[in-house]
Amino acid sequence: MSTRAARTARSPRSAKIANPPPGARPEPELTIVETRVYRGPNYWSYDPAIKLVVDLGVLEHFPSNTIPGFVVALLEMLPGVGEHSCGTGRPGGFADRLRDGTWVGHVAEHIALQLQREAGTEVGRGKTRGTGEPGRYNVIYSYAEEAVGLAAGRLAVRLVNHLVRADEGFDFRVELEDLILLAERAAFGPSTQALIDEAALRDIPWIRLNSASLVQLGHGVHQQRIRATMTSKTGSIAVDTASDKKLTNQLLAATGVPVPRAQVVRSPGDAASAAARIGFPVALKPLDGNHGRGVMLNLGDEQAVRDAFPLAREESRSGALVVEKFITGNDYRCLVIGGVLRAVAQRVPAHVEGDGKHTITELVELTNADPRRGIGHEKVLTRIKLDDEAITYAREQGFELTDVPPRGVRIFLKRTGNMSTGGISIDRTEEIHPDNAEIAEQAARVVGLDIAGIDFICPDISVPVRETGGGIVEVNAAPGFRMHTHPTEGEAQYVAKPVLDLLFPPGADARIPIVAVTGSNGKTTTARMIAHIMKGMGRKVGLTSTDGIFVDGRLIRKADASGPRSASTVLQHPLVDFAVFEVARGGILREGLGYLRNDVAVVLNVTGDHLGLGGITTIKQLAGVKQVIVEAVPRDGTAVLNADDPLVAAMGRSTSGSVIYFSMDPENERIKFQASRGRRAVTLEQGRNGEMIVLRHGRKSMPLVWTHLLPATFEGRARMNVQNALAAAAASWAAGAHLHDIRQGLRTFTTSYFMAPGRLNMFELDGYRVIVDYAHNPPAVEALGQFVEGLAQPTPGGARALVTGQRIGVIATAGDRRDDDIVEIGRVAARHFDRIVIREDENNRGRPRGDTADLIERGVREAMQNGARVTQVETRLEEMDATRHALDVAQPGDVVAVCVDHANDVWKELQRRQHGASSDGHALRAVTILDENPTVEELEAP
Repeated sequence: MSTRAARTARSPRSAKIANPPPGARPEPELTIVETRVYRGPNYWSYDPAIKLVVDLGVLEHFPSNTIPGFVVALLEMLPGVGEHSCGTGRPGGFADRLRDGTWVGHVAEHIALQLQREAGTEVGRGKTRGTGEPGRYNVIYSYAEEAVGLAAGRLAVRLVNHLVRADEGFDFRVELEDLILLAERAAFGPSTQALIDEAALRDIPWIRLNSASLVQLGHGVHQQRIRATMTSKTGSIAVDTASDKKLTNQLLAATGVPVPRAQVVRSPGDAASAAARIGFPVALKPLDGNHGRGVMLNLGDEQAVRDAFPLAREESRSGALVVEKFITGNDYRCLVIGGVLRAVAQRVPAHVEGDGKHTITELVELTNADPRRGIGHEKVLTRIKLDDEAITYAREQGFELTDVPPRGVRIFLKRTGNMSTGGISIDRTEEIHPDNAEIAEQAARVVGLDIAGIDFICPDISVPVRETGGGIVEVNAAPGFRMHTHPTEGEAQYVAKPVLDLLFPPGADARIPIVAVTGSNGKTTTARMIAHIMKGMGRKVGLTSTDGIFVDGRLIRKADASGPRSASTVLQHPLVDFAVFEVARGGILREGLGYLRNDVAVVLNVTGDHLGLGGITTIKQLAGVKQVIVEAVPRDGTAVLNADDPLVAAMGRSTSGSVIYFSMDPENERIKFQASRGRRAVTLEQGRNGEMIVLRHGRKSMPLVWTHLLPATFEGRARMNVQNALAAAAASWAAGAHLHDIRQGLRTFTTSYFMAPGRLNMFELDGYRVIVDYAHNPPAVEALGQFVEGLAQPTPGGARALVTGQRIGVIATAGDRRDDDIVEIGRVAARHFDRIVIREDENNRGRPRGDTADLIERGVREAMQNGARVTQVETRLEEMDATRHALDVAQPGDVVAVCVDHANDVWKELQRRQHGASSDGHALRAVTILDENPTVEELEAP
């Protein structure tokens, strides 16, 4: 957290400003300007967090200690907030900050955290930092449930404004109760939460797939799913069988399991007749019910059966009911997981116990005041409802709800012991007789459930049921865990452990390797190189990039997919066993990473592109954004860093894992230092036959491949792709690839349009060459220009020059860049091209049409006055118009470099010309330069 702590403009913990007038009360103007939800590691925090940009207005001049009554009122309404340490290392530190004076944005941060705690979610991290604009602050705080965190932030702002105004129109208690109810609705139930907690202990990642309880455990090919306590291994036939109570009864009886006699009925008359045949007392229950709803017990005559029929049918989806022999005894739930009995709980129906002072209604209110009781399954106990069933059952016991029961008399309000209807549980795991345990396990196997709740009715679970009487009355799919994990009495049973053992046996993988690639330039090409290498090893690679989402080389979604949502798509794909993510600056600033950690982080470079966007105004801040993936490297992971870029090289101090540096300069001091410490590095070495990529491990040096043999480097001329190949080799090495696989992957990776569209694609058209590239910032245009110059020179290996004529550049950039950056692109292009055609993107990102082109032209003309290479410059705003014009004026021996926005449209134009559609009858040939004279042994030492 230390590196993130430095990302500040001003910390508002202690306010030092001119004193406002005595007794002055400001108008409340705290407003939320912007809201961001970070779902993974981000620029501000490693944990998921919410960022509110707040505007204090006049409150900028009123610290907390200058607002009359503010501090006292806040601590009275929300006393827990005063116990925050706020960086002091002791409870109560924030109360001191309030009294000493702090800005209300900082106060809102602590209120948002405390509100979430009041709602039952444990969160603790937060910070408030200035944005650089007077009166505006970034308020960052952690959250557990996104909806609750957002609501807490909004409520915190309203509370601050209420305390400043000191009015009577704000009912904080009502607002807080609404937040608590929201938290209860959004939270996982106890069973799901128990499984997620166990997964977290095992370092198994999880993804919530819907707003309910459907959760993915593990990533990619290793994933398993749970929905409450149903799992990927739960069979649908078993669930259907358990849902049909008559069928379950028949199957169990056929295998010798003790069960009550039962019959399916559909009318009150049929039910009464069946009950008479079976013998009273009987139980009446829905054929397809669950959670004890609609179960009517101990019906002693035909009239009782007829009266109970409508109540039971209300809970039956099919309208069919089951009449079965009522077995007297205690209600036990036996939990069987993977065919083994894991827990037993005695369930006691919802009840109250008289004290001689309170009515039954009052006793229920006192019971429901227990903080362990909540709505539905949200807490370990459920509140008791005084419905018609409760009133009727109390009357059967001789009481009205207004009666005061004598001390010690227990009044039952529900007939069944289900936790969902307000019952309590007593752990009996250590008491069950082995014979009964065997019967429960047999029942689970007969039905076929991996996780089964077996309902036993018998006098005493510690005595064989075949001796005392009783039997199994129900087998439940998706049984609740909370009676076992949080029993009202007895020891808690850790039943989530065997479930996770079932899904992920010891030694089984839950994660897939993740390689994240970021940088200002070269991200997509490097990510594609890594994916290509790993695919050659037989891995099913999921790749996200600005071109789209690819799985095993196939495009599954065409979009700019360099953000966190695309990463989540890959991690959910059931075929993927290796992930490569291109991670863009914008995605990190919008939502953070789409995962919690990456095994390998690759940072290529940091240049001044995108400055002024998203609150990032300096290149050091931009480096901090890209450093997020380095901070997300675990201890057993690796950061791959460019030793030639000081900002990138310095990131090595911010990772928990190891570091592999790569460098174009074998004499780089960091590369030498790595060798002296026995660490890994990737660099170039010059040999008599050319330039060799070399892997170094301490003093050991392993030659990998000659750069001129890599198609993507165009015989070593494309220096940017030489650097990308170094990074890809280092990342693949870190991910466990063998040298032979890395070498083969790099030797077969090309920058053809079909493998890397818009990434240095080169074509030959009627004697001149066309380069299509997404170069969009000064460093990228500089690299493109150097490549063009390299094409005009023979290589050290003796390859001829490919360009003998003029160099034509079609230049553009995004409209949301700073004016100085746009002008600089013109200056850079002027140094490398003889003729420049300026165009604009279709979406100029807020700039007036023609404004971006004017700025580029300004840079070109400034360079012309200073003796730059360019001799001619013109503007054609529309992309295809500019491209066609550049192609029309090109002559044999020339080169046309097109900086594209829509690469596919340019490709189609080249295809059109290839097939003779133009008046000049051009011919097109895609160019991939391979070794023209392979006379040297590739592995010859340099």
